[in-house]
Amino acid sequence: MENREDLNSILEFLPVVLRSSALFWPSQVVEALKALSKGPQHSKVDSGEVLFLAISDLRNSLNLSADPLAFSTADGFSLFFDDLISRSEANKWFEGTLPALADSLLRLPSMLEAHYTGADSITCVGARAGLKTSLRLLKSQEPGIVLISQELIGALLACSFFCLFPNTSRGANHLQLINFDHLFASLYDNYNEKQENKIKCIIHYFERIHSSMPRGNVSFERKVLANNHNLNSIPCPKVESWSKSVVSLCLFEVCNSGLIEDTSKEALEVDFANKYLGGGALTRGCVQEEIRFMISPELIAGMLFLPSMADNEAIEVIGVERFSKYTGYASSFRFSGDFMDKKDIDMMKRHKTRIIAIDALVNPGERQYRHEFLLREINKAFCGFCDSSKSEKYEKLFKDDENSEVKFEEDEIGIVTGNWGCGAFGGDPEIKAILQWLAASQALRPFMVYYTFSMEALETLEKVTKWIMLHKWNVGDLWNMVMEYSFQRSKRETGIGFFNWLLPLLSSHDPMMLDSPPQTVSKDLECK
Repeated sequence: MENREDLNSILEFLPVVLRSSALFWPSQVVEALKALSKGPQHSKVDSGEVLFLAISDLRNSLNLSADPLAFSTADGFSLFFDDLISRSEANKWFEGTLPALADSLLRLPSMLEAHYTGADSITCVGARAGLKTSLRLLKSQEPGIVLISQELIGALLACSFFCLFPNTSRGANHLQLINFDHLFASLYDNYNEKQENKIKCIIHYFERIHSSMPRGNVSFERKVLANNHNLNSIPCPKVESWSKSVVSLCLFEVCNSGLIEDTSKEALEVDFANKYLGGGALTRGCVQEEIRFMISPELIAGMLFLPSMADNEAIEVIGVERFSKYTGYASSFRFSGDFMDKKDIDMMKRHKTRIIAIDALVNPGERQYRHEFLLREINKAFCGFCDSSKSEKYEKLFKDDENSEVKFEEDEIGIVTGNWGCGAFGGDPEIKAILQWLAASQALRPFMVYYTFSMEALETLEKVTKWIMLHKWNVGDLWNMVMEYSFQRSKRETGIGFFNWLLPLLSSHDPMMLDSPPQTVSKDLECK
């Protein structure tokens, strides 16, 4: 089999068996899946209660009994399929969708073999040509891309539904749990409508791919800023590099209403991520990242092979399809029907939906204003927003001896974002907005669209950004002001917000000249 090394890196996390260079299911699993694929009249699986018994039998055949599921998983399956959905919906599931899932599982070994055989023929295009794309463990500090078909993703997520992935080695490898047992157990243990509706999104996804299997691809990329000089990687910028940057600030558009995923622009859409991709998507979480994973469940596949992100890493996903509409947020989240994704398809057969997962500092408190943590956040955003194929350009932009303005052709793809790290993570929304703007500009993105979600703290965001643009500040100018604010905040010389500190027009505190940007920062700060 081709790409044997890549297969070996992921094999212990897959439920299938490799023997004599072939992937297969044990014979007991094959017989059980064949019975399920013929429908309830043959398999007798026509309820959530019996479905879980079938799942348990499959797991026993795979010797997974020593790897127990969440305690209330059986009760969760029974509650959802036997009580929470209508009998007609249940019949549709057990007579049509469930047999289709079983059939896709029967074909999983052959799908995987075809994937590894053909992976090198479905290569990246342009500057990324020649990179290997086969399914493998994308380890921390090892940049790389996995390109897999939507059909294979559907089969992998069927494994998650049947709870067939072994968990033994996942924690030691910094991988999220990917089986759906906690999703269903949480429904029973602490019933609430948001959990029911998260499952409805997943079930709807399976129904959709049963009725019409998507034929595109999805790519998952681990992006890494190099801490050591590497000609093939983008260097991790230092404080001095940001201070000396003469890159122009990109256009900044403020939207007080609307949703990131509804943008019509060609853009990277920011996932306010947990360092473990997906966060609480498969448990009780239901905020920005988790909702995105529910309406586009193909994202869940990345949890199989992408360990947690380090401070100098981001994860970019291109090609996931959206399947569900929704309303609400957190406890008010509700599935509200089918969504037909009309995004165009690129040369690699991916939907032109680009999602970038970046994790912010968790509960940073006052330390978020210290320059080492500001540097962590701006570099995290820059890692996400940069184009991995432009490492040489970025290296030139950050050269210490660069004294004149550098102009490169900008990327046509912008950034669509919002209050990254400012909800449960406790970040300062004013600082986070500015850091994202700086990172997007340095990454040569042409624009940033910022959704405030009507956050009161950002009422003056549009006024502030327009003022900055009017005075033609560059990245270095604005970063130096953030550093100066950081210095004063750490010395407790100011306690007001960054915007009011920056613009005396909005406050009587610390008046400053409005006709020209500052060119230097505090001498004390420069030597820190």
